Amino acid sequence: MTLTLTVSDEVRTLAPTFTHLLVEARGLVNGPSDEASSALLDEAARRLAERLDGRSPDQDPHVAAWRAAYTAFGTKPSRTRNSAEALARRALADGGLPRINRLVDAYNAVSVAHLIPVGGEDLGRVRGAMSLVRATGDEPFVTMAGGVETIEHPEPGEVVWRDEEGVTCRRWNWRQGPRTRIDDDTTDAFFLLESLAPMTRDELLAAGRELAESLEKLSPGARITVGDPE
Repeated sequence: MTLTLTVSDEVRTLAPTFTHLLVEARGLVNGPSDEASSALLDEAARRLAERLDGRSPDQDPHVAAWRAAYTAFGTKPSRTRNSAEALARRALADGGLPRINRLVDAYNAVSVAHLIPVGGEDLGRVRGAMSLVRATGDEPFVTMAGGVETIEHPEPGEVVWRDEEGVTCRRWNWRQGPRTRIDDDTTDAFFLLESLAPMTRDELLAAGRELAESLEKLSPGARITVGDPE
């Protein structure tokens, strides 16, 4: 069954150029980061440095567009950075990009190389349809604090991804919850690539296809579907 994703009219009004692309993958083989997934991250960091040519990530037009979108729903983009900017900053720092696991490394590499927010969720842990909405403030968000599971709530008006059980990612693409995240046991997953103008639909699709190619190399035989930009 194909996952259903919807974007609320309130979010469309807030960011009229918002476009997303869904990559679904089944039969994946995950595990700890290895030489192949690390190579993807190293190459992505190289491409990022070439793209920025000495500029900071916030000077890239696509990152600047995300900063404007965050400001529009009341979040300070320098304090809670979108996932693409946060990863790019880590890629340029001395410590470099973190190694998480093979699947997360693959989508982080695409995020850094294309300077686009990319998220991944375990399909088996998602409850019903996914939707991008402006929060009421009552939605539960399961997270960890000091090693203990706790429940937070988004701020009213905050843009969040949620399923039928609660919020899966706060402040659009800033902070993912542990309930649905990809771990070493994940075999079925979906990956969400999110763009704003000036990124074009063709550029978004190219990033999605690159992710699919990386997943196929890491998990030969996996069934991967790249959707249309919406």
